[in-house]
Amino acid sequence: MQTSSDSSSSPSPGSDLGRALLAYGEARRVAAAAARRELALNELDARALVFVADNPGARPSHVRDHLGITSAGVTTLIDRLVQRGAVRRDLDEDDRRVNHITATVDLDSPPWSALRAFDDGIEAVIAGLDAERAAAAASLLQHLIATVAIAAER
Repeated sequence: MQTSSDSSSSPSPGSDLGRALLAYGEARRVAAAAARRELALNELDARALVFVADNPGARPSHVRDHLGITSAGVTTLIDRLVQRGAVRRDLDEDDRRVNHITATVDLDSPPWSALRAFDDGIEAVIAGLDAERAAAAASLLQHLIATVAIAAER
């Protein structure tokens, strides 16, 4: 006999912590999607822009490795961001075959700050927590992630 709970289309964790983690992930995904829509960026372009902003002078190969895309794909992506005025290419002084990519927009200023607004809000809340409580939560999350990763490798 099948009950209504047996026919649920998407299983959810049985624990409050599991549900909270899923809710956090979904809230972050929704916030990131809204920011990308506001800026008219696709997900890959947004991830590349944040990476370049955090790693000024990154080489295209660094962006490629970070995103897990092909060399041709990263070239096209960087071309799009250059055309938009979001990044620039600078030639390496020692090897003119090498480019360095630098963000030309300030991700801390509107409208670009939308890319990090959710994470900044979370950090502000964390900063207001008791240090021991924040450390315990971080330790728990690190343990959960490491344990699941180890199990997935088997």
